[in-house]
Amino acid sequence: MLLARSPAVSGNALAALSMVVWAFGFPALEVLLQTWSPAAVATGRFVLSLLLLVPVLLAMEGWPRGMPWGRALLYGAVGLGGGTFLMILAQAATDPVTVAVIASVTPLAATLVEWGEDRRPLSRGFLLGLGASVVGGVVATAGSRAEGGSLAVGVALAVGSCLVYSWGSHRTVRGLPGQSALAQSTATIAGGLLLAGAAFAGVAALGGPGLPPGAFSGRDLGLLAVYALGGMALSQLLFVLAIRRIGVALASFHVNGTPFYVMLIMLAFGGGWSWMQALGAAVVVGGVVLAQRA
Repeated sequence: MLLARSPAVSGNALAALSMVVWAFGFPALEVLLQTWSPAAVATGRFVLSLLLLVPVLLAMEGWPRGMPWGRALLYGAVGLGGGTFLMILAQAATDPVTVAVIASVTPLAATLVEWGEDRRPLSRGFLLGLGASVVGGVVATAGSRAEGGSLAVGVALAVGSCLVYSWGSHRTVRGLPGQSALAQSTATIAGGLLLAGAAFAGVAALGGPGLPPGAFSGRDLGLLAVYALGGMALSQLLFVLAIRRIGVALASFHVNGTPFYVMLIMLAFGGGWSWMQALGAAVVVGGVVLAQRA
């Protein structure tokens, strides 16, 4: 009853759950990248997500009427497709926890998106929070396994992913009025598939890697299912529901819990604990809290 009556409570609960589900995708992607190319794993992620969401959408709501498909596909291609590619490339250059820590700047990226779209003024508190988040990112990356150019490239790619994903999520809610969260999520994921599929086909046509030999093995399909169904289909639906209640900036605050979820998941599978990454994540969280309290 409380969740139904309070948009703030339900929105924050949905956003937190979205991040918990999303966190499981990072370790699964880490294993897949050992044999899969970024274009192949991105395409597989979108295909499996749609195989889940389309039947659910048709069964529960039918074909979405009045959907502005041009805008929906554009938001999906840029926000989800572009964001996915950048994040996959960032993880290939670094490691799952470092990418999750860098992704903690998403609330600030989302606030910038809202400022650009709605012209909300930037307060001194926001600028101080932005500075703290940058410092936290530098501290966190000191615990990364990546070095030199790979780390710098990974940071740039992850920050770029946060920006385009925030824009796509914001426009999904604002630019597709009258549509359910399920219809919005399904349509934009279809847009992401268009970009990923085109990239995969282009790479293959140029003689690049296609599907790996074990692509249809139980192990790879299971990992891809975790990365796609949890790390995209369910988490994106929950995130869109959260944005509809509390806005993209506040919903994105919950991204800051992701490094800890990822680290705990990695620990369960034999990974190690990094105090530098934990400290960096804490500083980033403090910066985002400062920015949002102002």
